[in-house]
This record gives sequence, C-alpha cells and structure tokens, in this order.
Amino acid sequence: MAFMRYRALPQGEPTVEEFRAWLAQFDADCDGRISREELQHALRSLNVWFAWWKARGGVRAADANRDGGVAGDDEVARLFAFAQRHLHAKIAQLGYY
Repeated sequence: MAFMRYRALPQGEPTVEEFRAWLAQFDADCDGRISREELQHALRSLNVWFAWWKARGGVRAADANRDGGVAGDDEVARLFAFAQRHLHAKIAQLGYY
C-alpha cells in the first residue's frame, strides 16, 4: 500500500477556493467531481470518526442534481457549508495537518 502526502490548507479559516483545491487532490478518477468514496477518503485523511457516514451526509447535502457526486461551484460551496456546520472542529484543523 502506497502512502500519499496530501497538501494541507493554509492556517486559519479556509476559503471556498482553498477548500476546493484541497478537495481536488482526492479526485481519484480525475472526472472533476467528488464521489462519496472520494469524500470518505478525504475525511479519513483528517482522522474523522465515522468518515463513511459523514461522507454520505456531505454528498447528500451538497448534491443538488442528485447525480451521486459533488461538482460545480454551487455544489462545492454547499459541501463547504456542510463541513463548516458539521465538521467545524476538523475544518479549523485542516491548516495544522
């Protein structure tokens, strides 16, 4: 199993653009959208408990067109808002990773 080093967000409160850039590194199939599995991998990199459950909730909250993934400015902004509400402790720690 290969270990990958992921780029962390800058310290402090991240912006939507910084969150989008951080999230893009978990787009394994490079299709421009984040699936539930890719979001789960991103949350696991932050040592979030119950990452599969929180990823499911994040995609469900952000996926406006119900295609099973998060893509586009509106959906990424919705995912960012979900992360701030439900992962507020972890989102603040992204810069310190």
